[in-house]
Amino acid sequence: MANILIISLKSLKKVIVMNDNERLFLIGLTGLKGVGDVLSRQLLQYFGSAEEVFKANRNLLEKTPGIGAYTAEKIDNARPEALSRAEKELAFIDKNKITLFVITDDDYPKRLKECQDAPVVFYYRGTADLNAAKIISIVGTRRMTEYGRKLTEQFIKQLAEMFPDLLIVSGLAYGADVCAHRNALRHQLPTVGVLAHGFDRIYPAAHRNIAAEMLTHGGLLTDFMSGTNPDRENFLQRNRLIAGLADATVIIESAMKGGSLVTADIAFSYGRDVFAFPGRTTDEFSSGCNRLIQMNKAGLIGSAKDLIMSLCWDTDAKTTAQPSLFSFSEKPDHPIIRLLQEKGEFHVNQLAVEMDIPIHKLTPVLFELEMEGHIKAFPGGVYKLT
Repeated sequence: MANILIISLKSLKKVIVMNDNERLFLIGLTGLKGVGDVLSRQLLQYFGSAEEVFKANRNLLEKTPGIGAYTAEKIDNARPEALSRAEKELAFIDKNKITLFVITDDDYPKRLKECQDAPVVFYYRGTADLNAAKIISIVGTRRMTEYGRKLTEQFIKQLAEMFPDLLIVSGLAYGADVCAHRNALRHQLPTVGVLAHGFDRIYPAAHRNIAAEMLTHGGLLTDFMSGTNPDRENFLQRNRLIAGLADATVIIESAMKGGSLVTADIAFSYGRDVFAFPGRTTDEFSSGCNRLIQMNKAGLIGSAKDLIMSLCWDTDAKTTAQPSLFSFSEKPDHPIIRLLQEKGEFHVNQLAVEMDIPIHKLTPVLFELEMEGHIKAFPGGVYKLT
């Protein structure tokens, strides 16, 4: 029996019937040459279903907003081949028990659905909830240094202690990607790899074992049909999924050019939080991170605690796991602490008056207390207890 699905997107408000035919035509829609994600959504909006896109004559296609005669001709000519390819893909995903996510479905990842260029369909295998409460993407250079490896291990270990259900997303590539996946699995965090090819292969082949492990504690997804090669442009295209699936993207290490910087830029364009670990100015694989921070495209973090505080997740954190790093149950007997306990908050100028200390001498004391985790600075020079 066909299920009736209400399209929840503001741009797609029509009702469509989801059956095997519609699944077939939706896959076919993604195979039309010259029709990208944005245009696919416009076609769905105009015709109400993918099947109607394939049934429409060329004149009707020309009337679709954003199409025109040239594109309508390309779509018309490409439809038979696209539909034939879609039939093979539908058989492939059914045989291999691959889940087809459709942008009109209620369970389509909500974060990704907000992105203008979200795929109309994508393919998924795994157990992870793609609508998990908290999702972080971690990316970086393929030529990871020992500094980056240790940083990733410590970072994910701390995150796992605070949020055992946190989902880690990356791209299964060499270097930072696979390091993030391995450490997520080591600390029992679900982790999802976004592929730049179809489900008929794993690239690189050296990561087949970890990919298999991820299927039972995380997952793999792609918006490419089987038979698609892992060409360079596909890696750039898949980066939008890595950025779009997550609340925030973290760059571990990067040179001045690289795919991780593209991912950061995409996340920034989506209005998502981007964070980067800084490094020495002489280090090649910190130069990209330093540049992102310098351009105010990424927030500077040095630990999981920094990320959690920046995302305002500290109120949800599991504080019993590692109190020495993330919580301070006992405040020192300090006059500033006592004042804040009495009043709740103070402006730096008020503190200077109350303490009878010049601001230039007070500031280092406040900084030390903040670094120790006892107080927190807020915009406008206001201080409160953590």
